[in-house]
Amino acid sequence: MTLATMVLADISLEGLIWWIIVGLIAGFLASVVMRGGGYGIVGDIIAGIIGAFIGGWLFGVLGIHIGGGLLGSIIVAFIGACILIALLRAISRSSYRR
Repeated sequence: MTLATMVLADISLEGLIWWIIVGLIAGFLASVVMRGGGYGIVGDIIAGIIGAFIGGWLFGVLGIHIGGGLLGSIIVAFIGACILIALLRAISRSSYRR
């Protein structure tokens, strides 16, 4: 069960806190791996949460199951956040070329 399905199944204060924690960890790790300057706490959380949806969708389409729990959610969110950062960089570079 990925982060997205965990929280959608359990919309509570505890679920929201877990989203924020996983988003922060995944977003921070993605910004470090992608050699970005970091996006700040809020930016890392947002990148991690959006990354969780991207990663959850991508893993579901590919039929890959990492495993449930916190570590599996962080891995999926991290991979999705890396994809998000790469897409945002590609879009911003293409807009400079015009």
